[in-house]
Amino acid sequence: MVSTAGLRAHLLAARLAGPVATSREESLRSYRLFAARDPRVLLGIDPEWSWDERELIGLMAKRCGVSADPAQRTGQDVIDPERTLAGLDAFAARLAAAARRGAPVLFGTGHPHRLLGFYAGLADALSAAGCDVLTPAQGRCVDITTRFGLRTYNLDYVQGVALVRDPAAERPGCEPGAHTHSPLPVRTALAAAAEAGGPLPELVVGDHGWVCGAGQLGFEAIGLADTDDPALFVGEAEGAVSVVVPLDDAVRSDYYRPLTRYVLNRACLSQ
Repeated sequence: MVSTAGLRAHLLAARLAGPVATSREESLRSYRLFAARDPRVLLGIDPEWSWDERELIGLMAKRCGVSADPAQRTGQDVIDPERTLAGLDAFAARLAAAARRGAPVLFGTGHPHRLLGFYAGLADALSAAGCDVLTPAQGRCVDITTRFGLRTYNLDYVQGVALVRDPAAERPGCEPGAHTHSPLPVRTALAAAAEAGGPLPELVVGDHGWVCGAGQLGFEAIGLADTDDPALFVGEAEGAVSVVVPLDDAVRSDYYRPLTRYVLNRACLSQ
């Protein structure tokens, strides 16, 4: 069992919160691109409101704890660990509610190198609680625009968690998958589930386009986000996304294990 105080200390020591690796410059660039409605940072969200850079800084200061001063243009971003803990508690409450009703759940990540283990632990616990962990569209091709041009990826599932793989990668099935921000994988999965006659997920859990893409389509979606991913926090502010946990989403994969234990304990799903 991980106590709140123990997890707070871990968040700071692992730089999941507190001063994080994401730079102020990176975050401000994302806010500018989001304000310009650049699809690379919208992640599948179609904002209802007009958001300029100053408004996004204010939102991220409120939701994450970054500096609210628009004049601060350099340095490292800071995430308030209290906001991370509050987000994890809300995240756990949504998982607990899904477990109580035996809801079908879809997990997906654009950060398989870092976050696969975190989601896999949750998927295993929800499956043990009687939830159907969905795996629609396995093996389907997804065409995603990247900075290198249009790339075709394959949708795959590892321990109940969706990700995309480069079909040209050596030793298929061994590499952890590709990093992506795109909402196209979740749209492909949801469309396949609908075509098959269901079930459709009552909860989508993940990050990047998995959360934004599902939330924009009206599915309950919860996930994790860094300070340079304003789309999830805008989605939460506008009601398209249910819960976003602010944290660094690119630290070592084993640093997320205490978060898995904490969330499962809070959700009364510890095995």
